[in-house]
Amino acid sequence: MLSERRLEVLRAIVQDYVGTEEPVGSKALTERHKLGVSPATVRNDMAVLEEEGFIAQPHTSAGRIPTDKGYRLFVDRLAGVKPLSTPERRAIHNFLDGAVDLDDVVGRTVRLLAQLTRQVAVVQYPSLTRSTVRHVELLSLAPARLMLVLITDTGRVEQRVVDCPAPFGEASLADLRARLNSRVVGRRFADVPQLVQDLPESFEELEDRATVSTVLATLLETLVEEHEERLMIGGTANLTRFGPDFPLMIRPVLEALEEQVVLLKLLGEAKESGMTVRIGHENAHEGLSSTSVVSVGYGSGGEAVAKLGVVGPTRMDYPGTMGAVRAVARYVGQILAES
Repeated sequence: MLSERRLEVLRAIVQDYVGTEEPVGSKALTERHKLGVSPATVRNDMAVLEEEGFIAQPHTSAGRIPTDKGYRLFVDRLAGVKPLSTPERRAIHNFLDGAVDLDDVVGRTVRLLAQLTRQVAVVQYPSLTRSTVRHVELLSLAPARLMLVLITDTGRVEQRVVDCPAPFGEASLADLRARLNSRVVGRRFADVPQLVQDLPESFEELEDRATVSTVLATLLETLVEEHEERLMIGGTANLTRFGPDFPLMIRPVLEALEEQVVLLKLLGEAKESGMTVRIGHENAHEGLSSTSVVSVGYGSGGEAVAKLGVVGPTRMDYPGTMGAVRAVARYVGQILAES
């Protein structure tokens, strides 16, 4: 375990390196920070930090920079994240409050996160499997063709066309709509199959039963679609500001960001509650070994229905980035709860 003094030296090195982009020397540390010890003591502490792998010397005669291990300890020992200013919080609220539907919410969230953190923002759409049913609408398109509209508590809307085995009248359609909603509204998607399994038998006409079965089959297919996991990404151009932070090349990072499966896996590794910070080689994908990923779940009612976060270089303002990600997630959750 490092002493509190050496932890303070590490904090100072991280803060200076993030702010200046230059390796940090003992003289600069003693001049910029009130460490309460002599430069010789700071040099000795830096030697210990280097020996234990928390900092490294990028080249001879240079100062020191944090390693992945050093950043990890810095993040783990953070006393708190940097709070947003009142104008920043107001701007978040005003920007997100103007969204008209779920796609707009996600799009605005991506742009906002990218602007606040100056990193790459990634936002996952709310998962159907974690949502509850707000309403099921059935509309007649033709005598034997219906439109099924599924609306979730997170504002997600799924539409499917249903080709019926026989014509289905308006009275029967209204009856089915009412019975279906009485069973599933406010219920979790995982419970829906059991809730509707005996619904066809409640209709007297055989032709109606066949149509109800067809509608239910379409509804259940919608609930279990494998391609439901979607996300939006923005701010990739922000990475061009960090050329020196990617010592080999930025191409592997960009290629990894283009792979939706990679990003979904990154977000999937985040904790269900609380914030997750993965630094450097903690990211399993090789192309992201020079990046850090800060992510958190968002949702209404205290339950996460999806995740959002940012990807940037390991030389990141962790307190500020974590504060921005947490604040945006909280506001998005409020919007979903009110929608």
